[in-house]
Amino acid sequence: MGKADIKAKAKTDTPNAKVETNEKRNFDGSLFTMPGIFRGIAEQGMVRTKVNYEKLQAASGEIAGILSETYSTNAKTSADYGIKVIEIAGANTNSAFDFLAKLMDTKSLSEIMQLSAAQTRKNFEATSAQNKELWQLAQKVATETAEPIKKGLTKVLQKAS
Repeated sequence: MGKADIKAKAKTDTPNAKVETNEKRNFDGSLFTMPGIFRGIAEQGMVRTKVNYEKLQAASGEIAGILSETYSTNAKTSADYGIKVIEIAGANTNSAFDFLAKLMDTKSLSEIMQLSAAQTRKNFEATSAQNKELWQLAQKVATETAEPIKKGLTKVLQKAS
């Protein structure tokens, strides 16, 4: 008996050699049904993953829209703030030129002292009012920027959960 005969004999001696695929599953049910259970679990996991992915994709689109709207609002209110700063700078410059013009017309040291004291008071009052205006604008920028984000993200997160 040669090596080829042994290999041929070994292949034909297997007890399930002629059994169909379906018959193999029935041979030992617990061993062959486990992959089916794992397949079911994997399929459920894939379905959940797909649903969660779709929710996240929709949420990210909504978040992008919220951020775009917020950016536009922020840009507008920030521009308003910048315009106010420019207006204040212009008013302060005009006030300084007015003071210099009046200073040129003075004839005595006492007039210079009175004019200087009046200008200092005027500057203090103007600066206080200007700071109050700028503070209110800064609060408006912060509120108008944060509020849409807060409301929008709350809504998006509630949808996603």
